[in-house]
Amino acid sequence: MSSLRLDHVSKRYLIRQAHVGPAPQGLVARVRQRFAPAHVFWALRDVSFEVARGEALGIIGPNGAGKSTLLKLLAGITAPTSGEISISGKLSALLEVGSGFHPELSGVENIYLSGTILGMQRKEIAAKLDAIIDFAGVRAFVDVPVKRYSSGMVVRLGFSVAAHLDPDILLLDEVLAVGDAAFQKKCIDRVLELKRRSTVVFISHDLAAVQQLCDRVIVMNQGEMIYDGATAGAMAAYSALARFRSSPPRTAQSLAKTAEVVSLEFLDGVGEPVHIVKTGDALRIRIEYKARIAVADASFNVFFYGADGALYCQFTTWLSGETAHLAPGNGIVEFSCEELGLQPGTYLIDTTIEQHGNNLDWQSRCSTIQVNAGKPVKGLFYHPHTWRETSASSILSEENVTVDPGNKV
Repeated sequence: MSSLRLDHVSKRYLIRQAHVGPAPQGLVARVRQRFAPAHVFWALRDVSFEVARGEALGIIGPNGAGKSTLLKLLAGITAPTSGEISISGKLSALLEVGSGFHPELSGVENIYLSGTILGMQRKEIAAKLDAIIDFAGVRAFVDVPVKRYSSGMVVRLGFSVAAHLDPDILLLDEVLAVGDAAFQKKCIDRVLELKRRSTVVFISHDLAAVQQLCDRVIVMNQGEMIYDGATAGAMAAYSALARFRSSPPRTAQSLAKTAEVVSLEFLDGVGEPVHIVKTGDALRIRIEYKARIAVADASFNVFFYGADGALYCQFTTWLSGETAHLAPGNGIVEFSCEELGLQPGTYLIDTTIEQHGNNLDWQSRCSTIQVNAGKPVKGLFYHPHTWRETSASSILSEENVTVDPGNKV
């Protein structure tokens, strides 16, 4: 028996745009935009699927694929333009940890407040109060106003409240990447526990978490379903979408760039194209560029951004002390990394061509790479290293050796 069913669901928005370029200036320009002819944008088009009771469904896709619109429809925040959504049972949506918290109230008071907003009864909250506090690890501060909490304490408490819901259907949206690594594992374990007695719909960019939690995965692109099936097949379908996507030109000047990136490709240690790698794997990045005129002193950069928007690392030609001299036409620059230090997660890629600190081309969020667990180390990144075992006596003997320059030791 299905607990959630979508039947040919579509969502349409009307967008008014009287110009392309910078925001309108002045009253006349704003009025002109307000009354400009509207064009139709389909955020979702003809989406149909059902989720069986007790199943864990993952929904993935690039930015703009329609995932957030789908989540809003399932949560009842907005209504579909056409089609039908059937929900059987109690549904709870965990969209933003800490939502509803009041900074002047204590931790305990905010547990009752947030729990009530999420649909829990006061008697139910009281029965689970100790479990919520212990899960969040904030027992010493439960009577302190939340405004005194660190950001990590707030998200831990917010997730803990939501994690103690007992819904028939649980919607999750990018909420597992909270707190430190130990607490994230705790969150994953809790969702796995909920999965045994609830239907879970997990919408995320974190492919590693989707692989761990979900029995079945839907891949979305431009408002349409392009895959619905086993997790392994979904990863392959998503990787095909993650190939280089050129940024649209913003102005007329950008159509006449002196040099621009035309492709970016990830390769493994043997030169095969990849979009899923492991921490500690060898990785190469091949950039193809086009120069319309000769460009002296050019440098190339590749930036890795996490799902949280933070910049995690950079590959750059600038550190070598040498700059590239680009001849007119197409060329290739290739970065090579013997052991990738990034920890598991999904990383969004920007790449640039610079000349004397000025950007000749900036391709924003032009590709995606998924890093899965590999080298089992803790921390924000893996640093390649070696080790050896020595005894104290051997160290002392090495320090006391007198070396005759004429003899080999």
